[in-house]
Amino acid sequence: MTESAFIHRYEPATNAGSPPLLLLHGTGGDENDLLGLGKMISPGSALLSPRGRVLEHGMPRFFRRLAEGVFDEEDVRRRAHELGDFVADARRRYGIAAPVAVGFSNGANIAAALLLLKPEVLAGAILLRAMVPLSDPPRNDPAKADLAGKPVLLLSGQADPIVPASNSARLAALLSQAGASVTHKVLPAGHQLSQADVTLARNWIGNVDEKAA
Repeated sequence: MTESAFIHRYEPATNAGSPPLLLLHGTGGDENDLLGLGKMISPGSALLSPRGRVLEHGMPRFFRRLAEGVFDEEDVRRRAHELGDFVADARRRYGIAAPVAVGFSNGANIAAALLLLKPEVLAGAILLRAMVPLSDPPRNDPAKADLAGKPVLLLSGQADPIVPASNSARLAALLSQAGASVTHKVLPAGHQLSQADVTLARNWIGNVDEKAA
């Protein structure tokens, strides 16, 4: 296994016009977790779904944390670069365009880090219950943090016990300052996903797809 390799699932597109999705699970999930969500959000899209390579008490994650809500930021940076290399390899292997990331919780956090550290890897992102991944993001380095109108949907839970409202608002501002076109909605939900998340994500990606066409 190469350094950038991940255990993953790949399902080819059944609709050539639908954007490929990079599915990034939460803590304790795996490469199968978000396949159903991906199909609901964007029927016909190619689906690329890796398993996080870090284990926390036996549960897969995409990077280490020191405590709940406290990230090992050196590991965040290293793992984001590894994931970016994997996506680049997978694009060549499967012949797909830059994907839209769909991340939940830990997966949304690594997707946010990927946007800030390797923005060229993603065409956009749907961040479900995401937090600010880096306390010192590379916003002063335009080569790294120029998101140039890249579409991002951030869906937060009003009653989320893990992600404070101030943190998700700071993430939205951070991505906007880097040039992303951010839509941030706060739902009457906790940390778990709701039907509203699915509906909003499906409508948003449909609008992004129409603009791209």
